Amino acid sequence: MVLDRINRRGGYGSGGVDRAVALSAVSLREDSDLLKKLILLIFLSVSLGVLGARSGLSFHQATAISIFSASVLGTLFFWNFRLTFAFFGTSILLVTKTIDLENLVQFASLEVILFLVGMMVLVGLLKDSGFFAWLVSLILRMRKLTADKFIVLIIMISAILTCAVDEVTAIIFIVAAVFEICDYFEVDPTPFLIISVLATNIGSSGTVLGNPIGILIATKSGLTFEDFITRAFPLMLICMLVLIAIVRRWYRPTIRQLQERMDEFGANDLLIKLISVPPEKELKVSLAIFGVTLFFISLHHRMELFFGLKPNTILLIIPLLSSGCVMAWKWRKAREFIEKDVEWWTLLFFLLLFAQAGTLKYTGATDVMARSLANFAGNSLNALIGIVLWIATIGSSLLDNVVLVAAFIPVIQGFGAMDINLQPLWWALLFGGCFGGNITVIGSTANIVALGILEKERNIHIAFLRWFWIGLTVGAVSACIVWLALIFLPFYR
Repeated sequence: MVLDRINRRGGYGSGGVDRAVALSAVSLREDSDLLKKLILLIFLSVSLGVLGARSGLSFHQATAISIFSASVLGTLFFWNFRLTFAFFGTSILLVTKTIDLENLVQFASLEVILFLVGMMVLVGLLKDSGFFAWLVSLILRMRKLTADKFIVLIIMISAILTCAVDEVTAIIFIVAAVFEICDYFEVDPTPFLIISVLATNIGSSGTVLGNPIGILIATKSGLTFEDFITRAFPLMLICMLVLIAIVRRWYRPTIRQLQERMDEFGANDLLIKLISVPPEKELKVSLAIFGVTLFFISLHHRMELFFGLKPNTILLIIPLLSSGCVMAWKWRKAREFIEKDVEWWTLLFFLLLFAQAGTLKYTGATDVMARSLANFAGNSLNALIGIVLWIATIGSSLLDNVVLVAAFIPVIQGFGAMDINLQPLWWALLFGGCFGGNITVIGSTANIVALGILEKERNIHIAFLRWFWIGLTVGAVSACIVWLALIFLPFYR
């Protein structure tokens, strides 16, 4: 009867019954797959808890491991429902008295969340003032544009822009630039999009601002913005140059094809096609606010010492002050900045995830893990650097890097009780978390966003292996460069 009504309404037309049956079968298969994943998730999470209890862990330690594992697996199996698992898991931790409410709030890392809120408001201001449209126009209107120059330019801009804003915002506007020039020269944008994402993930390691794991590590380790500029940024630049060399060889036929199209169309004609967006007064004021914010963030450690404030106090205050000024200046759009430009879904997930990771530390589970890893490495710092780097690199290729880093931070803090130098381990975690995102299509948020835009705008799907081989090459080579630097350069000790 239901199918008859569908046919009478013209929903399916001829053959409507068959299509309805087919759709119903697809829906049943999808439900069956979801149920299998859920059963697997529960089995693995409970098994880890039971295994931990049999290994001598207390009830609360085993519970913390089981719940955190469920949240991690929930992120892997049910990406769109990851917040659901975070809610359930946090509730169970409180009900079982694995952690109390006061400590849960303490471990939620509100300083990281508030910092990200402030920076998201500032990025929203830049979007509203037309900064990214102006920047894209400025880049693409450069004279004597060649295919090689375009590759170098797109890599450099992707990496540096990510250092200044964040990987997701940067990739959205870089993809727009890639589409613009590829459409004009009638070439496939896919290789150039892959290149820009690889550069974005590498660039996200250069500063505190490039990736949420940067600010998370900075607040937990005591590393300052200056530390990132003097230690992380140079390594990022080296890896960026290596990326240029790799992709110029890997995509040589594609670059040659683009050059042929440029020669055919005439590169100077591109200047006529592109829209020039002059920097208006509003844009200049927005850039001034953002520039002043970056300037004071870079000096936060010196200012905290001068005023006798606790570490990271100025780091948190500056984005909040700047975003407050933005909302006072743009008061008609203040609500829009908060509601639309702040990713509350993501931030709430981070908050609960950080609290769950903190529970591992609160129960002492991470101390047990730290001792086990230290014993496995023979208490060798160089061996620990390699272990942390490659676990972070491989793990971030399978999971969201924030999830992995949040889990590993308490473990590294546990090494501190063993009189182990933690600084190179923090850098290993940072670079592994960022570079591992290049290996697979789901390795980072920037990857997922870029591929989503490609499928939506061009109806192009990138096969797993097409991404994997170039991503694995870039990720492994970049990680090896960092590994050698952390082991042989005293600068990172």
